[in-house]
Formats: sequence, structure tokens, C-alpha cells
Amino acid sequence: MTSEEKKAFLLLKSVIFHYHGLDEDEQKILEETANKYNAGEELKWANEFIATDYISAFERAREYLNKIIGRLEKEKRLAYLDLVWKANNKKGYITEMEATAMLKLAKDWEVEDELIELVKK
Repeated sequence: MTSEEKKAFLLLKSVIFHYHGLDEDEQKILEETANKYNAGEELKWANEFIATDYISAFERAREYLNKIIGRLEKEKRLAYLDLVWKANNKKGYITEMEATAMLKLAKDWEVEDELIELVKK
């Protein structure tokens, strides 16, 4: 995973977790992800991106992510969304807002049907 992909992946995960307000469990998951990918700076960047304007963070992230992740091969686009979905499950729940946000991105990235099939399993 390139540094650019790490930034995009951590922004994706972080913006979904921030959608309803970041809690302690979600912060821990983000830190574990950053440690796993040796991406502490990328996580810091993602958090600063969101903090710049919390209200518009999702739409700004969506635009950024469409440029970075949206151009990757279909399997990678789907894999990133699947990882975020699983991370949400790890905390024990997925809010309707988080699911809707991920479905919007899946539609943008033309993997909506595939994501729906994955989460049905």
C-alpha cells in the first residue's frame, strides 16, 4: 500500500467513524490500523482533514477518495470498503448513517452491488 493509499484508506475509515462522533472504541481501531500499516502520519493527516471542517468532512473526503480510491481496480475499491465494514462490525454495531455513507461511496466507485453481497454473507 502506497503512502497515498494509506492516507485514503485511513481517511475512509476515519470519516466513517466520525460520521456520528468518534468514540473510544473507534479511536482504538483507527490507531490499531495505523500501527498495522505503519501509517501514523497518514492517520494524523486524516484526522486533521476531518477537523478542518467537521460539517463538510464527509463530502470533502468523498471528493478526495473518489480521486484516489475511485481510480483503483475494482477489487481494491471493494476490499477497502469491506475492511471498513468489518471494522464497524468489530466495534459491535454499524449505524444507519455509517452504512449509508459506505453505500454512497460504493455507488461512486461502482461496487455497490458487490458490497451488498459481501455484507449479506
